[in-house]
Amino acid sequence: MTVDAARERRGVVVTGGASGIGFECATHFAERGDRVVVADLADGSPAVARLPHPERHRAVVVDVADRSSVAALAAVVREEFDGRVDVVVNCAGIALLAPARELSAEQWDRTLSVNLTGSFTVCQALGPLMLDRGSGRIVNLASQASVVALDRHVAYCASKAAVVGMTRVLAAEWAAHGVTVNAVSPTVVDTELGRQAWEGEPGEQMRAAIPVGRFAETREVAALVGYLASDDAAMVTGQNIVIDGGYTAV
Repeated sequence: MTVDAARERRGVVVTGGASGIGFECATHFAERGDRVVVADLADGSPAVARLPHPERHRAVVVDVADRSSVAALAAVVREEFDGRVDVVVNCAGIALLAPARELSAEQWDRTLSVNLTGSFTVCQALGPLMLDRGSGRIVNLASQASVVALDRHVAYCASKAAVVGMTRVLAAEWAAHGVTVNAVSPTVVDTELGRQAWEGEPGEQMRAAIPVGRFAETREVAALVGYLASDDAAMVTGQNIVIDGGYTAV
């Protein structure tokens, strides 16, 4: 799909944009003519090279759990994109799995640090650039784990439920300034992270529990993110939209 020539090119930041859902989101926006910052703990240059019009985009190495690293990301946006950020997509996340009684303090802390604190730090660093302009879209990747219990996912479930709570507060505080904030909660997505977490028998059981009988595809999640980032979704804010093939409906 190509961008409508009449639409102004937007500035988009996608954390975790070098792979998986993040890369699919980056591709979605790049295909529509937007300028994308691929922000990732890994070098996102190979990902940028695969985007349409790679010369428009920028790869930035960032650790969302490190406030100084996120501040450096914000500096890049201010300096190289003239402070223009219209869309922020928080995709960076980890899943460290273990039964609750066996989960280490380090696993708990790291999960919350990346999934929750990292998402908030990015919102806090880039949100003011939107608030000052009077418009913007923030989409936080949560999970079906934000609304249901999953075995061995205690830290992950806690972090994603908290992301939804954070999303609602930001939405309430920033709506009057033209900034919407929403969460997207997929079921298991067919990515490397999803396959690692749900390999073998647990994965087969999860597929059987999803009424449509399969895991989500990255393009399906990116399409929903794209809608929430569009002008058509200007009245949608503070929502946690579940994309799970009916898993939480039964």
